[in-house]
Amino acid sequence: MAKVAIVGATGRVGQYAALSISRIPYVREIQLYGRPGSEPFLEGVARDLIDSFAATGTDSLVSWSSDIADLKGSDVIVFTAGVPRRPEQSRNDLALENARIVSDFAVKIGNIAPEAFILMVTNPVDIMTHVALRYSGKKPNEVFGLGTHLDSMRLKAAIASSFKVHVSEVHTRIIGEHGDSMVPLWSATTIGGIQITNLPSFTRVPIEEIMHHVKSSGQQIIASKGSTVWGPGEAIATLVRTILGNENRILTVSAFIKAEVHNIGDVCIGVPARINRKGVYPVPIRIEPPEVRSFQQSVEKIRNITQEIFSILQDGEKDFP
Repeated sequence: MAKVAIVGATGRVGQYAALSISRIPYVREIQLYGRPGSEPFLEGVARDLIDSFAATGTDSLVSWSSDIADLKGSDVIVFTAGVPRRPEQSRNDLALENARIVSDFAVKIGNIAPEAFILMVTNPVDIMTHVALRYSGKKPNEVFGLGTHLDSMRLKAAIASSFKVHVSEVHTRIIGEHGDSMVPLWSATTIGGIQITNLPSFTRVPIEEIMHHVKSSGQQIIASKGSTVWGPGEAIATLVRTILGNENRILTVSAFIKAEVHNIGDVCIGVPARINRKGVYPVPIRIEPPEVRSFQQSVEKIRNITQEIFSILQDGEKDFP
């Protein structure tokens, strides 16, 4: 039975993630962490969760704290803290502000909870995942980000709608940046086990329209209701369950890659990875030449921003871990 801590539990995503994670049978304790001064709010969230557990018969414990030392003993630390994205902002506009927050916490987490996995949710998630990896001192398989997992689910739903099939019949992925340079893998997309490009109706699929929807979905939700909540919350819970349940699923998350995708690497970015109780392991894949070129461009974009952020943070090391 595991302890899952949520750093940033006063935010909407952190709160809903806590509720979703509470449904995982392997979770013994959910710890809500917020900055000093947020204690009354944290207590209110904890009480509300406990009331919901009484209604659903959930047997998880809920604790709350503003003392980072209490993260000790965590199996998974979900990091949702940071400055939220405004409607007019790109995820990368947030990079420096959130990098300062993440780097400070990562150092402390590395010392306080050396055995914990870090699941990064804070945007821009690919860059923040790399910041957490470097400053925590953890191994690459112990730090990963939400990445393009939710984007892949959005594409899956859009394809299912276009082909009028149940969403479970669609298998697809998006790799690369969780952002504008994301890369849909049509070469790895199937419907009912059939390669999508082998279906005559594929020629009539509005690919550009679908990808515009996937890329802009988060921004549209933010503009409409202030923040994305339920999609990220459920996606976070899926990843936590996959690790704690030792499920060996292959999901698309932000992870540190070296040469798994056509020898492109040295960056944290969205890729298919095998996830189990030992951590997150990128899966070597081969994709079509146009997809390789797009992925290379996405990697270079994220690598350049990451290097700039590390330089500003006055990181003395020149090479990525």
